[in-house]
Amino acid sequence: MSRGPGDPTMRLRTGTALWRATRTPEGPATLRLEAMPGYDVAATAWGPGAAWALDGVPALLGEGDDPAGFDPRHPLLRDTWRRNPGWRVPRSRQVMEALVPAVLEQKVTGREAWRAWRTLVCRYGEPAPGPVDLLPRGMFVAPTPESWRRVPSWDWHRAGVDLSRSRTVVTAAGSAGRLEALHAAGPAEAARKMRTLPGIGVWTAAEVGQRALGDADAVSVGDFHLASMVGWALVGERVDEDAMLELLEPYAGHRYRAVRMIELAGVRYERHGPRYAGRDYRAM
Repeated sequence: MSRGPGDPTMRLRTGTALWRATRTPEGPATLRLEAMPGYDVAATAWGPGAAWALDGVPALLGEGDDPAGFDPRHPLLRDTWRRNPGWRVPRSRQVMEALVPAVLEQKVTGREAWRAWRTLVCRYGEPAPGPVDLLPRGMFVAPTPESWRRVPSWDWHRAGVDLSRSRTVVTAAGSAGRLEALHAAGPAEAARKMRTLPGIGVWTAAEVGQRALGDADAVSVGDFHLASMVGWALVGERVDEDAMLELLEPYAGHRYRAVRMIELAGVRYERHGPRYAGRDYRAM
């Protein structure tokens, strides 16, 4: 759920406490989750949206995710699944909070996108609610849809966001009510409706589905590294996206779960050539 190590909406304290600042339909909230002995989780929340945030904790932790039918045939998937028996697909029910950072990650490096997200949230969001003496420092709730619409062009530019991505965020913010209602739809229908908005394609819809909608089958087609990683893990060589989808076909209904197991296994494929340094839109 976190967008980079400096995400101002998330903090992981030393130990087992996870903090999340979020904007609910009832207002901003700060949620603290702490793993307890066994499989128990203690949840505490502050702010106008505290009750909504607490009500959504089971879904956020994957209560609605059913791994039945996932048959990890490949040894790597089987071993990783055995080592992570409690992993579940989250469902935050908050489409805009997943959509905006996904748009910022389109066609740029993660570092560029995380910097933009951090810059814009800290400037146009609001401090996370809760007791000052307890909250981790520097936590912010993401901007409202109206605030996203009012970000001036020069601040998009200063954050390193080009016109195409900023326009997509502004357009999505104008349809925020319709987008937020998608959490009640099936994942496939929600993805189809998201893709009707300009600038939102298969990759972006999948990234939202994996976080906001609990979609265990969402594959981030169009990801720069994903096909190579899946191919390297399952057949020992880099493949293109068509071949990746063929390799994942036996896991239909659980393709994101299979991909996540590959990620959790720490698969690294051979890379050749210079590392892409990214493009600094702030200097253009």
